[in-house]
Amino acid sequence: MPRAKRVAIPGGVWHLTHRCHNRQFLLKFQRDRNRWRHWLFEAKKRYGLSVLNYIVTSNHVHLLVLDRKPSAIPRSLQLISGRVAQEYNQRKSRNGAFWEDRYFATAVSTDHHLIQCLIYIDLNMVRAGMVQHPAQWRDSGYHDIQIPPQRYRVIDQDALCVLTGCRSPEILRSCHKRWIQEELEKGQLERQAQWSEEVAVGSDSFRARFMQAKTVL
Repeated sequence: MPRAKRVAIPGGVWHLTHRCHNRQFLLKFQRDRNRWRHWLFEAKKRYGLSVLNYIVTSNHVHLLVLDRKPSAIPRSLQLISGRVAQEYNQRKSRNGAFWEDRYFATAVSTDHHLIQCLIYIDLNMVRAGMVQHPAQWRDSGYHDIQIPPQRYRVIDQDALCVLTGCRSPEILRSCHKRWIQEELEKGQLERQAQWSEEVAVGSDSFRARFMQAKTVL
């Protein structure tokens, strides 16, 4: 299997996808999804990872991040994926790979494409037929945006407000809820491969910048 292409321009927004090895359902139990979320919080604390959204499914994860600090993204993904795999294998007395070789990174333009990506992540388990609304899937950024926890807060609401043009977290929550409802009412919930297979999603000029980039993420 070819290694995923990864390029970077500092200050960009990235949609990261990481799948379990051979698409196995290694995250099907709540305790393992909880551990992934725990290590996401640790990555935020240790490396200053700016998280805009996420979801943990039974066999893969989606993560939307802002590239604010050098090496924060790869170091964070190394921490999260390494610790989750180590804990799982030790508990199950298991050997072998937990994740696919590398995560895939897609640059996302900070215009309407960012909001589309935000919604796409939230609706992952609705598309899978597991729930009827994002609020019914516990392991996602939807809850952190709508009801920010007092402790172990992961979502960078200040950054998300700036990037989406919302003047406050309250306005962000209202807009976020409306965006989701509008998408559900459309009823067009098919998988969109661009978010997990393209190097960049945005205008032609935006995508061209990343196609020519040389820096490795």
